[in-house]
Amino acid sequence: MEEDMGSMQQKAAELEHMAEVLLTGEQLRLRLHEEKVIKDRRHHLKTYPNCFVAKELIDWLIDHKEASDRETAIKLVQKLLDRSIIHHVCDEHKEFKDVKLFYRFRKDDGTLPLDNEVKVFMRGQRLYEKLMNSENTLLQAREEEGVKYERTVMASELIEWLIQEGEVTTRTEAEQLGRRLLEHGIIQHVSNKHHFMDSNLLYQFRMNFRRRRRLMELLPEKSRLMPESHDSPFCLRKQNHDNRKHTSFQSVSPTKEIKIVSAVRRSSMSSCGSSGYFSSSPTLSSSPPVLCNPKSGKQIELVQIRQHAALSKESEVLKRPVTSDELLMPGAPYVRKTFTVVGDAVGWGFVVRGSKPCHIQAVDPSGPAAAAGMKVCQFVVSVNGLNVLHVDYRTVSNLILTGPRTIVMEVMEELDS
Repeated sequence: MEEDMGSMQQKAAELEHMAEVLLTGEQLRLRLHEEKVIKDRRHHLKTYPNCFVAKELIDWLIDHKEASDRETAIKLVQKLLDRSIIHHVCDEHKEFKDVKLFYRFRKDDGTLPLDNEVKVFMRGQRLYEKLMNSENTLLQAREEEGVKYERTVMASELIEWLIQEGEVTTRTEAEQLGRRLLEHGIIQHVSNKHHFMDSNLLYQFRMNFRRRRRLMELLPEKSRLMPESHDSPFCLRKQNHDNRKHTSFQSVSPTKEIKIVSAVRRSSMSSCGSSGYFSSSPTLSSSPPVLCNPKSGKQIELVQIRQHAALSKESEVLKRPVTSDELLMPGAPYVRKTFTVVGDAVGWGFVVRGSKPCHIQAVDPSGPAAAAGMKVCQFVVSVNGLNVLHVDYRTVSNLILTGPRTIVMEVMEELDS
């Protein structure tokens, strides 16, 4: 059963990535229409409606900090071309080139391929918008197995709503739709333990369709990060703002020392923008952490942290391995705490590591997280209302980085013996 759920979740993650590409492309299309980059154009006495010039799009992407350089911009647009989101107006070029060629979004000429995956995604997006725009009370904070989850929907109530809205005619049909939405990474069981079924189990939308996507998110993480070792934490705070001096991050880890690597001053905002600029509400994904403050629109210094090798091992920070089930056991020696951390110009100032559950690996003593009361060895329960007890630190890191500047984190801390 667990193997089946794991396989299904892996497939859902792959389909979720496809959906993210579609969403990113659609948001870009709307922006380009709004700014008149997409318009009717003439060439050799022929008019090509709703198209853009490749070279002009590259200029626009760089001007709007969607790409750090022309080479990166070409790679990003090629992603859209490979996914059949855009195409050359005469379908004569399969590679996107930085020249004066005409390209068009397939949605603007009705040639977007509507396979089963795309149809499920589009239906999920429509249902999401209907739920968000309606005045119903389906999405609520609820508890399951003693854990409180934000913005959940009960499966049986969702089924009744789907029938009431005319989306389906029977409960069986509604249950099948719910299963397809879960398998495509659009919804998920709150603790990822169950498939969708007509029951009192709780589910959440895995995707936030309204979050503004940045085109840079389409690139593999390694191509938009500073070089780092696999075990280096994502550091979102520097101590010294004086660009004439070295900057550093300090850990308050009780057992091991973190080695400091001097910050590097980047020559332009674009070098930072390649990994930052995420905004709005969170969405769960399995991307690794980003070494850049995702909110600031100013030129900033990136701080790369390299840990002592022993610090990367959980056993060196935690007293012993702890499971999510152990944290939730009645009478377990842990206390829940909730922190509201407001990121400053350079981030939040803490490091997350581990998996199922994640834990706080390091805290900047002069950062926002420390001021809110965060400490090393606390276990992360939820981020902005989304339960994260059953995901790894990369998912939690991405959730934080793609969310709002103010984050609400619920943790569990071991009681003093």
